[in-house]
Amino acid sequence: MHGFTTRQLHADGQQKPLNAHAMPLFLTSTFSFDSPEAGADLFLGRRAGHIYSRVGNPTVEALEQVIANLENGEAAVALGSGMAAIHASLLSILKAGDHVICGEVLYSPSLHLITERLADLGITSTVVDTSNEQAVRDAIRDKTKVIFFETPANPTCKITDIRAIAELARPKGILTIVDNTFSSPYFQRPLDHGADISLHSATKYLNGHGDVIGGIVVARSELAAMIRTYRRDTGGILSPFDAYLLLRGIRTLSLRMLRHHDNAMKLFEFLSSVPKVGKLYYPGDPQFPGHHVAARQMTGFGGCFSFELADGFEAATRLLSKLKLCTLAVSLGTVDTLIEHPASMTHVATPKDIMERQGITSGLVRISVGCEDIEDVIADLEDALEAI
Repeated sequence: MHGFTTRQLHADGQQKPLNAHAMPLFLTSTFSFDSPEAGADLFLGRRAGHIYSRVGNPTVEALEQVIANLENGEAAVALGSGMAAIHASLLSILKAGDHVICGEVLYSPSLHLITERLADLGITSTVVDTSNEQAVRDAIRDKTKVIFFETPANPTCKITDIRAIAELARPKGILTIVDNTFSSPYFQRPLDHGADISLHSATKYLNGHGDVIGGIVVARSELAAMIRTYRRDTGGILSPFDAYLLLRGIRTLSLRMLRHHDNAMKLFEFLSSVPKVGKLYYPGDPQFPGHHVAARQMTGFGGCFSFELADGFEAATRLLSKLKLCTLAVSLGTVDTLIEHPASMTHVATPKDIMERQGITSGLVRISVGCEDIEDVIADLEDALEAI
């Protein structure tokens, strides 16, 4: 098998139309048929081809092939957002009466989807610390069908042992779904560790440039087929233009991830020496709980982490208002550095008791370290910290 960077450049495996070097953008809603019989064959699945871009599109399929290859999966399904990817993965599997276990540290909309929206459909859930294998074991019921978690988890980078959970789940017929957004396939491939589904908000590191909303799911073929059918029926396919931009972004994924990682390590070292900064949450820290698990299942620790300001909310808001280079914005994984306040922004809808369990305090700040000259990012933070 070729190396990761070679595969990110060549894994679409397609002969491009008109001998194009890059995969063309197919901006068409529908496709014509050579004959009535050919159209009927396509609809009945008797031949391969394209019918309608809600069902499938060549640019989208090229993206799916690349991501499946990079995640060492059999197939991938691209959707209109990361939340659409989570929604389609869960609802293609679960039905009324089923039960899902989810990690307690989750992106707030993911948590709300599982604990509120699924409950409206008669699907129950239990929120547990998935880094605690016994807690997961104790939460399993007869109707448990899915264990869903992020690792590293947003925003405190909590680490879950993918293999341990998958080995616990598989004999019971439970599927393990891992949100791999924080790592990208470059640093972590959950399917290699026994997970059944790996998914991403492709908006983040896969795209890398902050100009796409998208999601992607990778799984074995039969699971991917279920999710693809759900996508067809609910209309959640990724747009061809966004697929085109994602294909373009992925061509530099490995280069960007190495830079994100190196910059994050240097920024972590700087912040570790600042008295106004309390606890830091970064799996690259040898003292971080779960560091040894992260080192075993990841090849790098990513570019996003959080840190506490000792003086709480007022200090956090003052810091964010003083920054000049770092961009005050949610999202992560872009080539420039983004910084935000989870308790009042990305995780504001999280119930207070869950937020406390997650470790999200009023002084917590999340930073997605970009690809700038890190000395400039450090200088920006140093100036802002001195001003609070």
